[in-house]
Amino acid sequence: MERRYTFEDLVKVMERLRRECPWDREQIHESLKKYLIEEAYEVLDAIDSKDDEKLKEELGDLLLQPVFHAQIAKERGAFDIGDVIDTLVRKLIERHPHVFGNAKPEDVLKNWEKKKMEKRESILEGIPKHLPALMRSQKLQDKASQVGFDFTDISQVFEKIQEEIEELKESLRDNDKENIKHEIGDILTAVVELARFVGVDAESALQEANDRFIRRFQYIEKRAKEMGKSLEEMSLEEMDRLWEEGKRKMET
Repeated sequence: MERRYTFEDLVKVMERLRRECPWDREQIHESLKKYLIEEAYEVLDAIDSKDDEKLKEELGDLLLQPVFHAQIAKERGAFDIGDVIDTLVRKLIERHPHVFGNAKPEDVLKNWEKKKMEKRESILEGIPKHLPALMRSQKLQDKASQVGFDFTDISQVFEKIQEEIEELKESLRDNDKENIKHEIGDILTAVVELARFVGVDAESALQEANDRFIRRFQYIEKRAKEMGKSLEEMSLEEMDRLWEEGKRKMET
């Protein structure tokens, strides 16, 4: 029977890589940041693909990241992977008193939010700045709404979007580059507010829109080849026609 490796084996392999592999040895926490983000998104892609083999592989790649960081921290004398696991288990037990204690389930979330706020100066603390911008915006707005900083009617959200559009038009007339950027940001924030108000996840909505764009644009590319043309040779009107054609076919 083929040997089945364990978590302990992974830790030992990482320790050896840090000793003997030039690339692994030169890494620091900061240099690994991009890989952590990339691996997390590859896990999301695997989930969307509903491919269990791919998901298994990508979860392993993601698991490597905390092991890697913990090994670097161990070498600095800060903490090791055992400390990471100990902290996590303690946190899980503390956050689930209805499972590991006598608390009522309905009181858990309320008490947990209260406890978190006691440790923070602002209700907006704790939302990572490296989250995708739409996701971060929606989380910030969710937090603010918990204390009543929110629109009371969807018509107010539409009014806010229109207000921001008018301010952008004014910046465009003035050709104020910095303010144009500012106003586009405000429009995006207002659109995220609309998504949140109607119960839609803005990040997921845009990702799905991105996927639709890819499918429709690739349809244009496919049809252009069938017509013996390159996209550069096609007029915008021709591409628009194929875009609408692909849109109809994909939605029926």
